[in-house]
Amino acid sequence: MGKKGKKEKKGRGAEKTAAKMEKKVSKRSRKEEEDLEALIAHFQTLDARRTQVVETPCSPPSPRLNASLSAHPEKDELILFGGEYFNGQKTLLYNELYTYSIRKDAWTKVDIPNPPPRRCAHQAVAVPQGGGQLWIFGGEFASPDGEQFYHYRDLWVLHLATKTWEQVRDYIYYNDVYTFDLDTSTWTKLSPSGTGPTPRSGCQMSVTPQGSIVIYGGYSKQRVRKDVDRGTQHGDMFLLKPEEGREGRWAWTRINPSGAKPTPRSGFSVAAAPNHQTLLFGGVCDEEEEESLQGDFLNDLYFYDPARNRWFAGQLKGPKAEKRRRRRGKRAEPGTADKQEVEGPGAPEPLEVVREVVSEAGTVVTIKQVLAAPSSAGRPASDDDEDSPDEAGVPTVEPSPRSNAMLAVKHGRLYLYGGMFEAGDRQVTLSDLYCLDLHKMDAWTALVEADPENQEWLEETDSEEDSDEVEGAEGGGEDDEDDEDEEEEEDD
Repeated sequence: MGKKGKKEKKGRGAEKTAAKMEKKVSKRSRKEEEDLEALIAHFQTLDARRTQVVETPCSPPSPRLNASLSAHPEKDELILFGGEYFNGQKTLLYNELYTYSIRKDAWTKVDIPNPPPRRCAHQAVAVPQGGGQLWIFGGEFASPDGEQFYHYRDLWVLHLATKTWEQVRDYIYYNDVYTFDLDTSTWTKLSPSGTGPTPRSGCQMSVTPQGSIVIYGGYSKQRVRKDVDRGTQHGDMFLLKPEEGREGRWAWTRINPSGAKPTPRSGFSVAAAPNHQTLLFGGVCDEEEEESLQGDFLNDLYFYDPARNRWFAGQLKGPKAEKRRRRRGKRAEPGTADKQEVEGPGAPEPLEVVREVVSEAGTVVTIKQVLAAPSSAGRPASDDDEDSPDEAGVPTVEPSPRSNAMLAVKHGRLYLYGGMFEAGDRQVTLSDLYCLDLHKMDAWTALVEADPENQEWLEETDSEEDSDEVEGAEGGGEDDEDDEDEEEEEDD
């Protein structure tokens, strides 16, 4: 029994040693990846010296494996790209392109400017579109000693007719426009005249009474360097309208509305409001740095009047009837006026409302809202303000700041459902429902409150670290096990 227990402890010690070694390797992985990126960038600098296409008849390519061999979609040719070779001491990676003529039994080396970085084990497919294309995805790059590896996730296309390489980014933004005919169930691509919006995502569309279309905002990003993107939140506005006397023809016009414009944002929601106005709610304003992204979520309300080409901030009047009832109740209490005079501030202050949502797992998410003072919402200060719901201790009911909410208008009432906001690294998805009378514009009504039981977030955990901490707390280190083994041998 003693020897068996000794073997089991030795086995556990070996497992712990392997786990610790794996952690050390993971800590070095980022540094190694940066070294490989620098090596790849060096090779790309060398490739940048190519300025023109050069086709050179040559002998067969050098030995290699994990290259791609594709059949030309239009010619009797084979296309060889990339690959690797190991000579026993050094690993070589290639991004050379060769063609093999089946009829002539001859090889040609084709040097094309701006090729993909050197790689092996990638995926390749040739298609006939556009005069023939060779698509390359992913693959692997290795250090010369074969000990470090970098895995690509990029996408490239070789236009065989023009012999040009093109990198297709992970994301592609569009600015094309299509119409769908409800009678014939057919799509038609429009070719509007004029200058329209730049390619983007997340923009919102609404229709004017004259049948024109308003495009507002959106988001796009550009790659500033390898694996680093920078986003842009658009605040521009365009009008797409049919041209008079030319059926089926449309024209772009950039418009610059007056009034209280929304701040730049993305993830906002729009709906058609009464009087042919467009309603805008919430969204998020991203504060983006090189390696971090922090969002400022919003819950404000705006209206766009296309007839006047003007933005208006949506100001709530507040439930006046409730204020009067509370004021009459206060006057019936002696000393209330004096107390209000002492405690009441000279000018209305913004109110910060803090709510805590507790999930089933026990995670607490804090939601903070800064509510504007009544007079700052466009209403003149009056005696009613002294007894506003905020000062009476009753928090204003309104949707919390969020993006990507769903809006609908029915019988002059705005209904708002769900959306999301972020708390640290956690994304909170909402399922609450609010209603606002757009004719009265008095106050939001909460039809369905946020349910903490619906909040689920699975945190990433490092089970190995957790197990090490437990074992360390229990004194289960390798040295302790060795001491125990020695004690058992002495006992025997």
